[in-house]
Amino acid sequence: MKKGINYWSFPGGLEGKKDFAAAVREAKELGFQGIEVCLFTDGPLSIEMSDADVAKLKQTLDGAGIEAASVTCGALWDNQLTSSDPKKREMGKHIVTRCLEVASKLGATGILVVPGSVETFFMPDAEIVQYDVALQRVEEALKALAPAAEKNKVAIGIENVWNKLFMSPVEARDFVDKIGSEYVGWFFDVGNILALGFPEQWITILGKRIKKVHLKDYRKAVGTINGFVDLLEGDVNWPAVMKALKAVGYNDYLIAEMIPGYTFAPETRLANTSLAMDKILAM
Repeated sequence: MKKGINYWSFPGGLEGKKDFAAAVREAKELGFQGIEVCLFTDGPLSIEMSDADVAKLKQTLDGAGIEAASVTCGALWDNQLTSSDPKKREMGKHIVTRCLEVASKLGATGILVVPGSVETFFMPDAEIVQYDVALQRVEEALKALAPAAEKNKVAIGIENVWNKLFMSPVEARDFVDKIGSEYVGWFFDVGNILALGFPEQWITILGKRIKKVHLKDYRKAVGTINGFVDLLEGDVNWPAVMKALKAVGYNDYLIAEMIPGYTFAPETRLANTSLAMDKILAM
């Protein structure tokens, strides 16, 4: 398995202000093999960047000897595939398609897709979508997007997020099987799942459907968004997780997503994350 870091984890990355080349250099210096490229609605990492700009990103990665571990875009939260607004659903599909195209040009083998929500916990004014309706809309969207994933030879990884959707590993497994494409699977987030169950069980049940993995840690006793902590500091059973990943034959990136950063000396969290990942990879 390979060691990756999410661009948003860098100080200024969540706002899109961190210089990408600097982030790549720092990731390399800290021992990461890949970086998750995060796209935005505008700015240097715009979802609508030109092919020439994408080529420059690829040159930056190649020059540093680091890979694009995956590609994602935070704009999917505002353009959910579950939305009752057809325009938002269409924009969501456009964002996914662009992520696939950019990922292909960067040499990434998968993208992260937030599938939408029954309820978006951090957006109190957002609509609440009926569960079965949300599932139907995601299924329709992913069946429509699967050909683009197959064309670009880049997997769509549905991320398990706190969206009150896909509440069991059996449902998650059966859902991607209904899509019927080897290029549609799961972008499994180890820490996110602790609110619902045991990550090692989800890994075993999802098996080969896991395309990429996000690493986070979480303290269940906190029970809120404030429960996310540094790797090895929470309740994830890391030996069991690593055993399960090896058992299902997963051999791709483990990508740490560490947000928000420390209030003081935020760059320290990246160094701590790199060290913790070395320990986890050795389990």
